[in-house]
Amino acid sequence: MYPIYKPAEDSFLMQKILRENLPKLLEKNHNLKFLEIGTGSGIHLETAKNLGVKEENIFSSDINPKSVRYCNLLGFNCIQSDLFEAFKGGGSVGGTLVPLKFDLIIFNPPYLPEDKREPCDSVISTTGGKTGCEIINKFLIETKNYLNKNGKIFLITSSLTKGINFQDYKKVLLGSERLFMEELFVWEVGI
Repeated sequence: MYPIYKPAEDSFLMQKILRENLPKLLEKNHNLKFLEIGTGSGIHLETAKNLGVKEENIFSSDINPKSVRYCNLLGFNCIQSDLFEAFKGGGSVGGTLVPLKFDLIIFNPPYLPEDKREPCDSVISTTGGKTGCEIINKFLIETKNYLNKNGKIFLITSSLTKGINFQDYKKVLLGSERLFMEELFVWEVGI
């Protein structure tokens, strides 16, 4: 079993973007439906709750069962899922009905290109495929089925990730951070 992804520079960048943008989104929609794919430690669920997203409107998933159990213990609606697999057709989490569509979907994906030296226990959290884009591209294709009209995606990418296909989405750069070997970006993506 894999360890829970601990917050790092990418997590803190997403948290900063949420703090800057979520209050404006909540002004327009007090009943905003929030979904985090790949929730890890739940840092962004806590941020969304603290910024005013109703707890019953906060949903999340992770491929790692440890993360799912941990976030459920924190009181959040979290299910084990590979991207949107468990969301097909709705359903419920802990007795709470899961919406079919969301107003904001955030994702801090595994975005690094495959590296044979990567330790096995961190690959699931960091490696996005051969060029780093494979999981992101699959996410962008599937997300269209789960976004409300005027819904938004906040997505982290890296300068090391090659081959991202943003489809016919409109994208706006919300923030970036330069690290030693790469630059991280948070995009607002919408239809």
